[in-house]
Amino acid sequence: MSDNGILDLRGVLCPINWVKTKLALEELPQGEILEVIIDDGEPMRNVPRSAKEDGHRVLKVRPEGEGAYRLTIQRGA
Repeated sequence: MSDNGILDLRGVLCPINWVKTKLALEELPQGEILEVIIDDGEPMRNVPRSAKEDGHRVLKVRPEGEGAYRLTIQRGA
C-alpha cells in the first residue's frame, strides 16, 4: 500500500486484487478507511461484493481515469 492510504491495483487480476485488498483492510483498525483503485469488469464486480460479504462498507465508488474505479471502503468488525 502507498503511504497515502491508497491501494492501486490496476492491472491486478482476480482474485489477487481481492486478496491484496483484504490484507490491507486487516491491517487497519475497525472504522478506518481504505481507498482502492481497481479495473472495470471482473474486479469491479467482485471486489465490492467481497468487501461487503466480509462485513466492510463500500462508502463510495467513483471513476478513476479510463477503465478504472476508486473504491472507498470502511473496515468493518
